[in-house]
Amino acid sequence: MPFKKYLITGLLVWLPLAITVWVITWLIGLMDGIFGGVLSGLEAFLPGNGQNVIIDRLRAIHGLGLLLVFLTLLLTGALVSNVAGRWMVAQWDRLFANIPFIKSIYNSVKKISHTLFSSDGNAFRTAMLIQYPRAGVWTIAFQTGTPQGEAARHLGAGFVSVYVPTTPNPTSGFFLMLPRSDVIELDMTVDEALTYVISMGAVAPGAGVHRIEH
Repeated sequence: MPFKKYLITGLLVWLPLAITVWVITWLIGLMDGIFGGVLSGLEAFLPGNGQNVIIDRLRAIHGLGLLLVFLTLLLTGALVSNVAGRWMVAQWDRLFANIPFIKSIYNSVKKISHTLFSSDGNAFRTAMLIQYPRAGVWTIAFQTGTPQGEAARHLGAGFVSVYVPTTPNPTSGFFLMLPRSDVIELDMTVDEALTYVISMGAVAPGAGVHRIEH
């Protein structure tokens, strides 16, 4: 029926925009809430009505928290790009490295962040096809590196570490170590592969495949 066709077509046009706006609005609200908590803490230590008026005006600016987080990240990145900034980060790392329990969390998060987001990291640079959860059943995976430490000693050479995301929520998934010969590298970007996973195969980029050289 034309009515049903038009309705679905309209939904496909507006749904991505609506979800994008919802995510951005949620992020702005989250940052504003955190920023509001910081302002409330400052308000307790700043006597006088003049300071309170300024804090109330800052709290009323919608999206200021997100803007300040962005500027903080930008300024921090610029600061640590020179010798003095790197020295400060080294002192910060040394401080957390001497606190029991905290140091294990801090070091683990730092290593993961460096692996995922640094320009010289290899994690999530390559989309792959693997057979999972059994032979003959294929799914999308992302290479996160190669086995290290004790795992590498037992497995030997010729293995890759991969992350298998779940659908439609790719933030959860499974970590696997597979022989290179069992992995097919895809000629698609990570963004295209993630779109393929999130859409449950409904949005498939056209690309060829080739096996990893080993």
